[in-house]
Amino acid sequence: MKLLDSRRLTGPNLLWDLEGAILDVALADAEAAPVTEAWVRQAGLILEAVGWGAEELCVRLFPGGANLGMSAPIDRLYTATEVNEWAWEAAVATVSGHEPSAAQISAAAARLRQSAELEADPALLELRDAAGRRRISLLWDADQVTLGLGTGSLTWGTDNLPSPREVPWDQVSDIPVVLVTGTNGKTTTVRLLAAMVRAAGAVPGTTSTDRVEVAGEVLDEGDCSGPGGARTLLRDRRVEVAILETARGGILRRGLAVRRADAAAVTNVAADHLGEFGVYDLASLAETKLVAARVVKPQGRVVLNADDAELASRTSRFGAKAVWFSLDPDRPGFDDLLVAGDAGCTLEDGELVRYGEERRQVIARVDEVPIAHGGAAPHNVANALAAMGLAGAIGLSVDAMAEGLKSFRGSPEDNPGRGNLMEIGGARVLVDYAHNPHGLAALLQLAASLPAGRRLLLLGQAGDRDEGSLRELVREAWTFRPDLVVIKELPEMLRGRQPGEVPAILEAELLRLGAPPAALIRAADDPDAVRKALAWARPGDLLVLLVHTRRAEVLEILRAAEARTHGLARTYTD
Repeated sequence: MKLLDSRRLTGPNLLWDLEGAILDVALADAEAAPVTEAWVRQAGLILEAVGWGAEELCVRLFPGGANLGMSAPIDRLYTATEVNEWAWEAAVATVSGHEPSAAQISAAAARLRQSAELEADPALLELRDAAGRRRISLLWDADQVTLGLGTGSLTWGTDNLPSPREVPWDQVSDIPVVLVTGTNGKTTTVRLLAAMVRAAGAVPGTTSTDRVEVAGEVLDEGDCSGPGGARTLLRDRRVEVAILETARGGILRRGLAVRRADAAAVTNVAADHLGEFGVYDLASLAETKLVAARVVKPQGRVVLNADDAELASRTSRFGAKAVWFSLDPDRPGFDDLLVAGDAGCTLEDGELVRYGEERRQVIARVDEVPIAHGGAAPHNVANALAAMGLAGAIGLSVDAMAEGLKSFRGSPEDNPGRGNLMEIGGARVLVDYAHNPHGLAALLQLAASLPAGRRLLLLGQAGDRDEGSLRELVREAWTFRPDLVVIKELPEMLRGRQPGEVPAILEAELLRLGAPPAALIRAADDPDAVRKALAWARPGDLLVLLVHTRRAEVLEILRAAEARTHGLARTYTD
């Protein structure tokens, strides 16, 4: 038995919708029952002794371990982690025959009560309660507290909070909030919906794994798909519609940044990051992503992929009605899902169609949607359908949906790092973020539709995947039958592995599959790999570049090469 991680939960999460503290622990099968039972007993005793007897406990077992959660006041969550850790240590001692005495519990409780008193923030709790009575959102962290969202938000420093009677409540309100989660397609769906919002004449704000962006201004760069990025966006008073990419990691580490949303979409559920935070299979991964659906208001909508088996099996799990989308309207059961839900979006005879309010509406032809590549990129058609479902859920017009789809191009400007197709020196270059077998399979379907004399694939992976997952990625990559594979290191994403370890696994699997040694070369990082790919290329070649880090630098390298060979930068969208 071993404590793996102890952290705060600051919003709705996999366990429940409560704030509190959680432990991830490793347990052998024989240890699970006695240790978790001892933890429940010891946690109950210490909570009662600290004065938190009304708080709740939760045990979630998974193969090889458990999540142990306890709820706690939002202004004392650091103390809550200490309370939880004490309960764990007491549980371990108990099963070892050394249960803490009453005196030991009393001494621990005195120390923890003192910690809780130092951390307590009554002013924050007053604002939370006042906002709750008015059904206004409250955002809080170590530095700032915010009432309302976007254009209706007011923010104070945590050391200068007003009393509820001092708040100008007539200036505080919420804005529409949309959550987009799933294994693949999140970022593109977010950006497509933002294009539709702009077409409707409103100001969208977006978060993604790349950035926080409002009205064309980048507020922060990097992976901003967690609650921190969401709070940054929701505090910007220019934002009229907030579209939040909501990644699995943020849900599991901290929970959601908001307790209510107007709509949420789950694009798909595929194997990726399995084994982290106690999520070991597709079913539990789906439950993690569907946390976003749990917070959708009863009058809101949950947009779901009917082509995904994990999602299609969950037809009546939400307080809000479902909007289903599918690439195949003849799929068995799709009609039943439409009847059970509120609306649907699908591809029919080359047209993107929305069903709702007892009518059929054609939004656009697939050949009018640049990122669909005439239908050769079905994953982007699915993303477009998801965006249509969300747009309808927040009341956007059909005209705004159509304009957004038709104006959004697969360029580095509109959708940086996702499906960017360029021509450099007579070679076609496809840049994408595909980082798991599911996403890579979708990308390679598009790549297979492009003419190519020779094919190059840039391949790499972060160090937090197990060896089986790494080899599965290689097996999918090898279906492309590239003439050259550039195997890159990701120095920024070693995540516990040694330099060279992941590239060695990728190379070994390629060799096992029959790749000639001469068809494999190594690169130090993404920019180095792209330079080597360009040096190899000649007219008629196709380069598929999976770029995961330093994307701005990579795109600048490609733009410079494009300008040298063409005299100007030109991006293909056909």
